[in-house]
Amino acid sequence: MPKYSIKRIDPWRLLIPRQEGMHVDALIYADDRINIEADAISQTVDAAKLPGVRRVLATPDIHVGYGVPIGSVVGLDGYIVPAAVGYDVNCGMRFINTPLMAKDVDHVLLAQSFRRDIPLGEGKDNIKLTGKDLRKVLNHGLKGCLEIEVPDQRLQGIRDREEEKQDMIRSEDEGSMEGDMGFVSKEAIERGCKQFATLGGGNHFVELQVVDTVYDHEAAKAFDIEKGRFIIMLHSGSRGFGHQVGGDYMKLATKLNGDNSPTRHLAFLEVDSNEGQSYIKAMRTAANFAYVNRQMMTAYIRANMRHYYPGIELPIIYDVPHNMAKPEKHEGQMLWVHRKGATRAFPKSRMKGTIYEGLGQPVLIPGSMGTASYILLGTETSEESLNSVNHGAGRVMSRSAAKGKSRRRKSGAIERNGLVSEAAFEKAMEGIYLICADPKSIYEEAPQAYKDIDVVIDIVVGAGLAKPVARMKPLAVLKG
Repeated sequence: MPKYSIKRIDPWRLLIPRQEGMHVDALIYADDRINIEADAISQTVDAAKLPGVRRVLATPDIHVGYGVPIGSVVGLDGYIVPAAVGYDVNCGMRFINTPLMAKDVDHVLLAQSFRRDIPLGEGKDNIKLTGKDLRKVLNHGLKGCLEIEVPDQRLQGIRDREEEKQDMIRSEDEGSMEGDMGFVSKEAIERGCKQFATLGGGNHFVELQVVDTVYDHEAAKAFDIEKGRFIIMLHSGSRGFGHQVGGDYMKLATKLNGDNSPTRHLAFLEVDSNEGQSYIKAMRTAANFAYVNRQMMTAYIRANMRHYYPGIELPIIYDVPHNMAKPEKHEGQMLWVHRKGATRAFPKSRMKGTIYEGLGQPVLIPGSMGTASYILLGTETSEESLNSVNHGAGRVMSRSAAKGKSRRRKSGAIERNGLVSEAAFEKAMEGIYLICADPKSIYEEAPQAYKDIDVVIDIVVGAGLAKPVARMKPLAVLKG
């Protein structure tokens, strides 16, 4: 692997100066406590070689991804790159607030209750939509969801349309993009139509949390949270539907432009081409799927919460994607801003006309399932990062390294022990109630497999990209 010149320009930033085919410099937000894989640096450099590239940066959770690192932001003029969005289009975070104090809540009972209604793990089905209902939600997201009756008796008569309208205004894009299911494949529709209200596998979760620390009391009051409050965090995306959409268009981009791209994994489409426009419409359709998927899981969570605590208000604080590409104006220029494993963090000035115009955009960042999560606010000084921050802690070891690997040969089973032992895992999860779909794979998501979230947040705050509002600790975790 080639060695690249890297300069530290301050305690929070590393610069990869333009070199070896790069069209722009690349910026990495990291201090000396963050270990960055050589392959992740190489992928960041590759992104700086794309046509039309104007900005490339990586957030503190940077680690190797497909085409570009997880934790990357790429601003392009006239081009769009499916791999820089990823397979799980609009994978995102949602916080659901409660009026309850954690000390008064049976979080084990609630976690078990949520588990009965929300399937965990890969390949699971739950709510199936067809015909006009499917078209409405895929083409219009949460706006379309308001117009349908979910075909599940558990939710009949329970959904509150006025509450769901409030969810819309507390979601990025109001949870509704201009989608068109005519630009997604039959395979995507077949994979996705039965997967609404499912969590998925990997790092997706439902987490029951307690507010541990409040940093900004004025903002916390605006969010109606306080120390000791019980809240719920949800992380999921577009499931098999989005995976198929991403894969279909990555193949198309590679077929058309793979030979002219920095790598065949980082193939581009011209925004104004038929293929580029098709991908944009398909991507937005997958984004709508993800918004509705999180909304339907929220409906189950609310139904279960109100079964045990009747009549309580359960507003969402915000719903934010972290695998998307959007046209945004930065420093007077329109760019297609690709955020892969990165979260938009708009300041007050870019939230005018929304419910949060007086605060700035809420930024929702989880750690691992055994560590803290954060609510932050976007700042006016984040233009340097295209108003973007990280989406989580970021991995420090691969899934196979964490859990180990086994395979079969004629001589028998050959195993490689994982780096996370059973004793170490149990110690890291001490005091946290865990429900998981696959006990054999859960070590992939061990806290030890991730960076220290407090260090990551320290970098984000030190670099002036966001300011902290509150820190939460997990009480119970549901994992795929």
